Amino acid sequence: MFAPQGPTLRELAVQALSSVERGYDLLAPKFDRTPFRTPDAVLTPVSRALHGLGPFDSGLDLCCGTGAGMDVLRQVCRERVTGVDISAGMLAAGRARAAAPATAPRVEWVRADARALPFGPVFDLAVSFGAFGHFLPRERPELFAQVHSVLRPGGRFVFPIAAPARPGSLGYWTLLAFDAAMRVRNALWHPSFVMYYRTFRLADVRAELTRTGFDVELQALPELGRRPDGSPRCRLVVATRAR
Repeated sequence: MFAPQGPTLRELAVQALSSVERGYDLLAPKFDRTPFRTPDAVLTPVSRALHGLGPFDSGLDLCCGTGAGMDVLRQVCRERVTGVDISAGMLAAGRARAAAPATAPRVEWVRADARALPFGPVFDLAVSFGAFGHFLPRERPELFAQVHSVLRPGGRFVFPIAAPARPGSLGYWTLLAFDAAMRVRNALWHPSFVMYYRTFRLADVRAELTRTGFDVELQALPELGRRPDGSPRCRLVVATRAR
């Protein structure tokens, strides 16, 4: 799962016993060599779908990390691309790896909490990849309200969401065990490290986005395959600011 140049078990243990912000600061130099980086197999079909939804002038990558999603935004935005993350270490790693040509849109890296975005309604597009497990369910309404507030009318909030693992499958038990381990860790150790993969459920998320003022559509990402029942393994949520 980890490249030879990735973090050691000791480094991962230290990171897991830190806060979310501090943990990612420590992980940042080796983050792109871990399975936590969103793979190109996901980024490429999302980029293709965004080309069909655009054009866009200004894009925001929410919880951008080292910038995998920023690479997608550079392909679909003409004027400005902004990445926001709470970890200064991840932002520094993103800046260091970015080598945009002079003809690319202007790129900005901003340290901020996604629950308190320091922007007005200046973006046409917001994306996020793999970050929602760091927010408790009770925090999602404010998170979605923040995204709504920084989008222009008609702006879109777009992100992939995988179908839940089938009950009884290896993936199901793996995620259940991981979430259980995180809950035990947070009960016994402070500061907490919020990373719960099973709490971001499509039906709940869709309802919360609608209450926030988004019109929500779903698009299949056929490149990522289908489940045995024929349903997509991954969908793209396209939430448009309606008001």
